[in-house]
Amino acid sequence: MDVKFLERIPGTKKRLYQFTAIDDCTRIRVLKVYDRCNQRTAIRFLNEVQMRLPFRILVLQTDNGAEFQSRFHWHAESLDIRHVYIRPASPHLNGKVERSHRIDEQEFYQIIDQGGVSDNIHLFNEKLREWEDYYNYHRPHGALQGRTPYERLVEKSRADVSQGSQDPTMIRFERSQSRCWRNLLRQRAR
Repeated sequence: MDVKFLERIPGTKKRLYQFTAIDDCTRIRVLKVYDRCNQRTAIRFLNEVQMRLPFRILVLQTDNGAEFQSRFHWHAESLDIRHVYIRPASPHLNGKVERSHRIDEQEFYQIIDQGGVSDNIHLFNEKLREWEDYYNYHRPHGALQGRTPYERLVEKSRADVSQGSQDPTMIRFERSQSRCWRNLLRQRAR
């Protein structure tokens, strides 16, 4: 999880912040823009991520930003999510989310109609959600051999079921060349 600081809205002192969560294994992302960047906002975003992802979060990695400090940390722990920090001044250790921010910059922010969109945070989040859906369900990813994050999730889900998992609601991912965490994903009870 990370925060992308967006450009100031022209003619104002107002700044927006894109909160981003990305799954290490599938690259499925959840995005949302807020007008504040603090622990309360980060907690709200974590709650939203937990509701929107189709699996359980076991481990959450963040940088050492002020928005991810004690209140946020203990909130994650209270949700039974292990929160780990990367080493200070080491953004390369959060490479997947940093790369996804670069993709946002190149493929979303460069072409979005800025006329009025950034003035209305609800409209901005609506457009960002459309981009998130495209990214997760339609955009091929080189790191996933041309598959989408959703296709990767389905592939991993089927692989687990075919291996005869005793608990069909559990998706077990073996750590492989793709650096997926073992037992990182768990399907939500339907």
